[in-house]
Amino acid sequence: MFKTFIAGILLGIVAAGGTLYSFPVVDQFREHSLIVVHPNHGNTESFHVNIPMDRIMIGVAGQSNPLPVGLVWPEDQQFADTRAELFKIRNDKDAVVGVASRIAGSHENSGEIIEWVFHLPARGSAYVAMQPEPAEGGYRIGALATGTREFAPLHGTVTERWVTDTSGSEDAPAGRIEIITAFVAREVEAE
Repeated sequence: MFKTFIAGILLGIVAAGGTLYSFPVVDQFREHSLIVVHPNHGNTESFHVNIPMDRIMIGVAGQSNPLPVGLVWPEDQQFADTRAELFKIRNDKDAVVGVASRIAGSHENSGEIIEWVFHLPARGSAYVAMQPEPAEGGYRIGALATGTREFAPLHGTVTERWVTDTSGSEDAPAGRIEIITAFVAREVEAE
């Protein structure tokens, strides 16, 4: 009786493993990375966010139309000057390749802050601290502070810029946030 019970458990585990192997629960497709490699061992990659279509969440004090509907932003004074947004991010082929969060706020000790976190499911995450004041041309410049998986051994800069839509099309976005990354591996720079 005991041997039959153990054999049943083992056969059940093998059957479950075979089923999961044959019919995966998650079949995550990796969109091809559209990276431009430069002769100095660095690379650049462009992303964008169409506004308002790609906005998933916006959190800010006193908003009349929260997204998602029903979102309640804390009324605590420490969050009064904080804005949190979550977006779908797209590559140059306009394919959604991940999500990004953007936090903007001000603090009495550290001043104004703008931070991005990009998460590309098949590649990893990147945390970027931006300069609060835009540079010439309307670009905001930041630095890769840390990353996971593919982004862990890299460092470099990220630029952000708002581009207003001028097409006049009725179903066009109001504009887009353009994001350009310029990364290089840490060990390459040391050579």
